Amino acid sequence: MRTPHTPTHHIAHSDGPGPDRVPSARSPYDELAALAEDPAGGPQDSPLDDFLRVDDTPDQRDDDADDAWAPPNHRRRGRRRNRATGLPTMLRLTVWVLTFACLLALADRWALLYAERQAADRLKDRLHLTAAPEVRIGGFPFLTQLLDQRLDSVQVTVPDVPADRVTLTQVTATARDIRIDGDGPTAVRGALVRQMHGQVLLSFADMNRELGASQVAFSAQGPGRIRALGSLRLAGHDVRVRADAHIQRDGDRGISTSVDGMRLDIGDLATYRPGTGRTEGLHLTRAAARRVTQEADKIKALLGVPEIVHRMGVPDSAVHAALHDEDKLHRLTGAPRFLHQLTRVNLVDVALAHPEVLKRLGVDLSLLTSLTKLTRPQIADRFDFAFRIPNPPSGDLRLQRVAVDKDGIHVYVSGAGLLLGK
Repeated sequence: MRTPHTPTHHIAHSDGPGPDRVPSARSPYDELAALAEDPAGGPQDSPLDDFLRVDDTPDQRDDDADDAWAPPNHRRRGRRRNRATGLPTMLRLTVWVLTFACLLALADRWALLYAERQAADRLKDRLHLTAAPEVRIGGFPFLTQLLDQRLDSVQVTVPDVPADRVTLTQVTATARDIRIDGDGPTAVRGALVRQMHGQVLLSFADMNRELGASQVAFSAQGPGRIRALGSLRLAGHDVRVRADAHIQRDGDRGISTSVDGMRLDIGDLATYRPGTGRTEGLHLTRAAARRVTQEADKIKALLGVPEIVHRMGVPDSAVHAALHDEDKLHRLTGAPRFLHQLTRVNLVDVALAHPEVLKRLGVDLSLLTSLTKLTRPQIADRFDFAFRIPNPPSGDLRLQRVAVDKDGIHVYVSGAGLLLGK
């Protein structure tokens, strides 16, 4: 194995001159001594003394070196400072803008509410209402519309408007394209309504209270028709009243009713329809006629009246055979045609000549007398009603159509060029 060679220094010494003598190397101590000597003859500080000397003054070169090594970037710091100081400025500006917008919106809403209240009070005074109506002004903002002296839309809802015998439950009108004549929300002299659509509601609940006096109930029967059901006290008996009323237009501004299909039910025994027509008068119900045919004494009493037999169209021979043979009586009275003919007999005619027959059937003669005195107009007057929409001082206001819904009668109106407040 090869060992590394370490160089060594050999110093040759010689006591005398000679050609083979090698000059001796200068000692390092001599060099240090030479450096310590001043050429002018004075002592000179060595580098070691400079190194070991303590200097109380700051080293300016170190500060310069540090500054030169890491110079401050004033431009970058300036940008950071501008961003930091600009953000709060934008935030404050945004807050002020939002605050100002909120104040404008509040002022606009306040002016709107004030105008709605003023309009409601004026309508209450002009229409002599017990309560102020509800007024809603549409469109936003309101103040710009007011400055332009126009309104996009106004909706007015008036409850409980008197109309002849009935009270209109609710009147709703929506006006559009309104031109205002005035100097502000507190100084409006009038308005021109270019278009108006309205709806009038007459509820069945109000009709029951006002027309029926809590004894008659109205309900929808079909398109344009209503049905009234109630009770009537006659000769100590509760008679059930039923009538059908047809709702129709009366010109361009009114509606009217025509009552028909009136009848008074005496339990399940008989039905009375006022009038002198073929289907009018006092007639047995189908259930009562069936019971009569099943009781021999009652049916024989009816067959013993010639007027009844002739009205039913039964031959005299068949009647004679039935009165003397029970089987023939059951065959005659059990036929469907006989039952139908029996319900068509007017018992009022029988009562005049044979009042005892009605007693046997269970009909009170005093009740029959009260029924015959109750005429059709008297019954119709209980359910008849009409009303007209007011005639405007200017413009056009017309009734469009009438509809019957489950909650009541709806009347639709429209208008144009209506001048209000002047």
